[in-house]
Amino acid sequence: MAIKAITPFLWYDNNAEDAAKFYVSIFGNSRITHVSRYGDAGPGPKGSAMVVAFELEGRRFTALNGGPTYKLSEAFSLLVDCTEQADIDRLWTALGEGGAYNVCGWLKDKFGLSWQINYAGLPDLMTGDPQKAGRVMGAMMKMKKVDIQALKDAAAPHRATF
Repeated sequence: MAIKAITPFLWYDNNAEDAAKFYVSIFGNSRITHVSRYGDAGPGPKGSAMVVAFELEGRRFTALNGGPTYKLSEAFSLLVDCTEQADIDRLWTALGEGGAYNVCGWLKDKFGLSWQINYAGLPDLMTGDPQKAGRVMGAMMKMKKVDIQALKDAAAPHRATF
């Protein structure tokens, strides 16, 4: 096959470069790799960013200033698997500032992109025993920001009390 890569392509109205700079400032191993600018032919203002290529944690993304025709929605989100609560706390705060928080680790940033800031061990907690999975899901549904210890506590075997 001659396929080089599959890259998420994000449509913004007019703030793709600002969004890319914001994301790169939050994640390690991240950088803007290229910015194409509109010229005399438009359709955007001459000199403004048209396409911004960037990497987050080594993964490639492309952002377009395509105008108001299309909007980002929760139908597409970026899942960030974290192993430490400190990373969940930091990313939750940084990405959610100026945006909107939702349940189960979901948030929408100030640019309209949806994120899931989650515990990387969640699939393991949800696999196997259906009762354990139910307890974990019940705990998760009560959370906005994910609390790793609360999920682990919910997964722990419960003893009958007399």
